[in-house]
Amino acid sequence: MSGGEAQGPDASRGRPRADVPLYVQTRIRVQALAVAVLLCFAIAFHFPPVAQNPSYHHFADTRTIAGIPNFWNVVSNALFLVFGVTGISFTLRRHDLDDPHRFLSPVERWPYLIFFVGVALTALGSSYYHLNPNNSTLVWDRLPMTLGFMSLLAAMIGERINLRAGIASLAPLLAFGLFTVLYWDVTQSSGHGDLRLDALTQFGSLLVLMLLLALFRPRYARGYDFTIALGFYVLAKVLEVGDRKVFDVTHGTMSGHALKHIAAAFAAYWILRMLKLRTPMRTAEAP
Repeated sequence: MSGGEAQGPDASRGRPRADVPLYVQTRIRVQALAVAVLLCFAIAFHFPPVAQNPSYHHFADTRTIAGIPNFWNVVSNALFLVFGVTGISFTLRRHDLDDPHRFLSPVERWPYLIFFVGVALTALGSSYYHLNPNNSTLVWDRLPMTLGFMSLLAAMIGERINLRAGIASLAPLLAFGLFTVLYWDVTQSSGHGDLRLDALTQFGSLLVLMLLLALFRPRYARGYDFTIALGFYVLAKVLEVGDRKVFDVTHGTMSGHALKHIAAAFAAYWILRMLKLRTPMRTAEAP
């Protein structure tokens, strides 16, 4: 890569100060990130175990259309499949060295590949759950989502801190994410469900992603697209909470939960769009 300062919206983020060595700044920021993670665990386990509220399965729109129960909550998952499969195709495609839409290192594609696999599987898991909403089917909704959360976190660690660290963290993060869902399932089945670890996977990972965006220099341009993607996901959670209210406001046309699926799918789409449009920062170097 050629030298000089990178230009664009991400250029000034995390720019090193001339009076502090870069490795010192990075170490301080990593330590701050580690403290934030520890605080998340401490806060989560400060509270007693949280069981799954049975009312979670009571959605506003339960209409059966064309023989499909909870029709819109089921079919609104289609975009996950579309964007997931498209993302898988993109990450598996060979990128020529003169193609600016490339990964600087071939291994960088693996977290994104798993992310889009998780997105595609979410379409199947969520559809299966919404055909018959209960705790047993909810497991298959949550498992693929953890693949998305944890693989995206590994991708960001690799791009913002250190590529080797990001790749090395991929398997442990995926294992932890899957464990949190299985832990909830086992505890729920034994009569004392505990959602605290699952909440850490969903919401703690979002906090870490935001800190990575704020504290560390980007490896590629268009890092602000991550912020837009996170905005779509936050919108999805708001729509989820407002499921009944949205259904009432639209006079029974569409529920908040169905729209939640669409907003969350567009979060995945925006990440795919970023990968297609981004270029390496001029100060970035392949390992």
